[in-house]
Amino acid sequence: MTPGLLDLLHAKRAPRILLVGDMILDRYQHGTTTRISPEAPIPVLAATREERRLGGCGNVAANLAALGAEVSVVCVVGEDWGADCIRGELENVGISAAGLVADPERPTIRKTRIVSQNQQLLRIDEEKVGPPSAATEAQLLERIDALIEGVDIVVISDYGKGVLSEAVLERLCRARQRSDLRVLVDPKGRDYARYRGASLITPNRLEAETATGIPLNDADDIRRAATQLCESADLEAALITLGAQGMYCRTADGRHEFSIPARARAVFDVTGAGDTVIAVLAWALALGADIEDAMRLATVGAGLTVQRFGVAAITRAELQAELQHGARDSEKVLERAALLERVQAEKASGRRVVFTNGCFDVLHVGHLQYLREAASYGDVLVVGVNNDASVKRLKGASRPVNTHADRMSLLAGFECVSLVTGFADDTPLELIEAITPDVLVKGEDWADKGVVGREWVEQHGGHVVLAKLVDGRSTTATLERIRQDAP
Repeated sequence: MTPGLLDLLHAKRAPRILLVGDMILDRYQHGTTTRISPEAPIPVLAATREERRLGGCGNVAANLAALGAEVSVVCVVGEDWGADCIRGELENVGISAAGLVADPERPTIRKTRIVSQNQQLLRIDEEKVGPPSAATEAQLLERIDALIEGVDIVVISDYGKGVLSEAVLERLCRARQRSDLRVLVDPKGRDYARYRGASLITPNRLEAETATGIPLNDADDIRRAATQLCESADLEAALITLGAQGMYCRTADGRHEFSIPARARAVFDVTGAGDTVIAVLAWALALGADIEDAMRLATVGAGLTVQRFGVAAITRAELQAELQHGARDSEKVLERAALLERVQAEKASGRRVVFTNGCFDVLHVGHLQYLREAASYGDVLVVGVNNDASVKRLKGASRPVNTHADRMSLLAGFECVSLVTGFADDTPLELIEAITPDVLVKGEDWADKGVVGREWVEQHGGHVVLAKLVDGRSTTATLERIRQDAP
């Protein structure tokens, strides 16, 4: 990891960021489809659960909050249950809803996705697109004026729903011209002159082609398009995201250009990748990063996002794991929400999920053989690892020897381990219930102790296996030998 990126990820200061854009409530109706309706040639979804997430500029806000930014959001919602959901979701990620403007004439924008085994069958959009009324626009400008003072950076997230009127954009870009405040734009549409005066714009390939009329077939085309974007909107720089080709950025004066390759990824869902890009860029730039380092970090964030289903917020811990340990191993180390999404996807594809857990403090050959045996009972081995505080409670004040992050990273390096996650409790019962594995594996020394989670797993059709242990191999024995050999 380069020192600049390490410093960013360890930054103590929470940058203040004002986000203005189109707020959307994303709903996911999950279930399974096993038959066709007798009423019409359509699949029947047996609904099992519903998720609600912040979409549109809300996903940018969630990403910024996950990175540790202090976020203020200005947007329009309706006077309906969708607005209540938005306020609740903002509260869940630690963002004030004070900047929301309620418009009784516009419903809260909702996108409902009907999902069977992580495959979208249908999307239902409920929205009223168009410029805000004069009264609503006046309230938006009032909120912007109240919240913009003292922020480090402004982000405009345009989903083309009409909230970002000429007056709103002019107020934001004028603030930049008056105070040298950076204004970043994730654009929409063909006419980027409406963002005139912004600092940086971040269209994707298709958006850049649409706005410039230049097919981006090679490096020269990309360079010409970025130059045209800078000129048309009087920008400091234009950054074009290119999917598997990474990102390209060029400053208006042509003195600097950067091309950052993407990291190889198994793409699961590209939804929200652009939101993650602009969030990471804004957070890094607000902390004083140069544009090249901010792009490198944003590329990492986008790579993590596309491995997940639906919109997702990337944390600093995940960025750090990716940068420290490389793509292959860091893909295995996941926080709880991301882990459960991956497990659900694996189950949906018919793969058998195995779970085991432990402290795994000082790894030895006994651990390796145990994990290899556990992996043999299914297709995906998930390992839960006690965090440092729980190890100390279980093993004593001198433990653990290795930190939680290091222990998880070492386990991720084992070929037989598929996914790694942490837990803070003394037992993994809550984690086991969340995963509901097909097979629960513990060491044979647990035969008389009672395996935590056995009842839950067996009630849900799974079974428990007691794996063999290697005689004389344990962390405690290893540490005792070290103490005895010490001078």
